[in-house]
Amino acid sequence: MDGLKLENISMRFDLPNGGAVQALKDVSLDIKEGEIMSVLGPSGCGKTTLLNIIAGFLAPTDGTVSLNGNVVHGPNAERGMVFQKGALFEWMSVRQNVDFGPRMKGMPKAERDVIADHLLETVGLQDFKEKAVYELSGGMQQRVALARCLANDPDVILMDEPLGALDALTREKMQGLVLKLWKETGKTIILITHSVEEALLLGERLIVMAPRPGRLHKEYNLPFAERGVNADLRDVKKSEGFAETRDEILTMIWDMEEEIMGRSEEAV
Repeated sequence: MDGLKLENISMRFDLPNGGAVQALKDVSLDIKEGEIMSVLGPSGCGKTTLLNIIAGFLAPTDGTVSLNGNVVHGPNAERGMVFQKGALFEWMSVRQNVDFGPRMKGMPKAERDVIADHLLETVGLQDFKEKAVYELSGGMQQRVALARCLANDPDVILMDEPLGALDALTREKMQGLVLKLWKETGKTIILITHSVEEALLLGERLIVMAPRPGRLHKEYNLPFAERGVNADLRDVKKSEGFAETRDEILTMIWDMEEEIMGRSEEAV
């Protein structure tokens, strides 16, 4: 397996007034099968645009994305997406949401039921499978979204701020669940977040992006995700190197934001 490869990805959005916005410029990454990578950066650095290009929702202006040697030309079940809000079908039950992908593929009901029951048990929702989505809390809905994504057995799971709308305690529990699923499934996971702490906890590889145009600024290889698989995440936050790395990245992003504000004031 060749993993996920981004080669010189650039994205320009043309504006109605004849201008253009260079959202990304020459972004290249090799992401190995089974890696979990978090992506950070100030607002406007192209994080979500990059994720949408990998998903196949956007075609880059220049460059290519390939997965296992095959060039990405559009959305495909081999790349699953988990959004900030679950984007679930509220008129369906929890089980129906989870087995939606296999059902669309024509998989027999008995096989779908096995997959759905296993995944709902994995995410701790076996007792809620016949409930309507609107009856669940936000954290539970995100667990359904994760299970639905996994039901398609994607090679790569893309997460766009999937825990951002959750309260602190639920968010911590979901962070632990993401690490558990990463380790148990061996899936490649790319997660965008605005939380530096979350990026440190959920990224054995962490990318910091810089804006205008969006580009890779710095990369870290970190031990915290591996530590968090079998440990209390609060203890991981106290472990050697966590606070120092967090402060370094916070300062880095803060300096970028200050630079952006300075440019904006000059333009005015």
